[in-house]
Amino acid sequence: MVKSLMIQGTSSGAGKTILVTALCRIFSDMGYTVSPFKAQNMSNFSYTGKNFEISRAQAIQAVAARTEITPLQNPILLKPLGNYRSSVFIDGKFFKKMHASDYYENFVLKDGLKKSMSSFKKLSESHEIIFLEGAGSPAEINLQKYDITNMKMAKKTKSPVLLVTDIERGGSFASIVGTMELIEKKYVELVQGFIINKFRGDIEILKPGYKKLREKTGLPVLGTIPMTKFEIPDEDSIGNSSKNLNWTPSNVKKLDKEINKIAKVVKSSLNIRKVEKLLK
Repeated sequence: MVKSLMIQGTSSGAGKTILVTALCRIFSDMGYTVSPFKAQNMSNFSYTGKNFEISRAQAIQAVAARTEITPLQNPILLKPLGNYRSSVFIDGKFFKKMHASDYYENFVLKDGLKKSMSSFKKLSESHEIIFLEGAGSPAEINLQKYDITNMKMAKKTKSPVLLVTDIERGGSFASIVGTMELIEKKYVELVQGFIINKFRGDIEILKPGYKKLREKTGLPVLGTIPMTKFEIPDEDSIGNSSKNLNWTPSNVKKLDKEINKIAKVVKSSLNIRKVEKLLK
């Protein structure tokens, strides 16, 4: 039976994508067969394989997991066109152009959710661990009804959730507490802990904040990841790294080295033993 864990964030750019990338490599190094999964991704940066196209982020995560890049890892890709319209790709194939209202009202909770679960189940047949990536924040009240990438997917796949926040931006403690307050009550129990990302300085100054978080939420901080420079392309425009990736053997080799670099940082900063225990 597959084990799974979802990484969600307090916002876009919190570090979900890179954290899943690192976990894929760490647990692959531990001898597990691993795959990434993101039910729905909105990005104009894609990977084109043989007769399919998925988000570049999931392709990079698959490289980190040392597994085949497949449309199952990103069953729904939305490529924004502007004016609330997107090109919708299903199973790596172009489906059609849709307005956001049409997508949310007529597709995502029906065919979209069904397709995502089908892909997850197929991945489960050939992998021991699946690391799921959420999207944006699970506390977007206006979108919660239609959100199949965060808590609905975690619930359906029986995946515990770790919530990551970007402390570099400021307000990270309030973001964690606020997110926990705004998550639908039926999903709160899925969250098992927090990860502080992009920290600079002495970790001792954060410990009073960690204590307060525990008092407010009853949950621990499982790791504090330091600000780290690496050359892995960002998923979207929030980051500052190069947006182009030519998938030549030499570039993939360089990418692999950068994945090892960030995996080493995460492994030394995160309680991997507790993460392993959460997998079920």
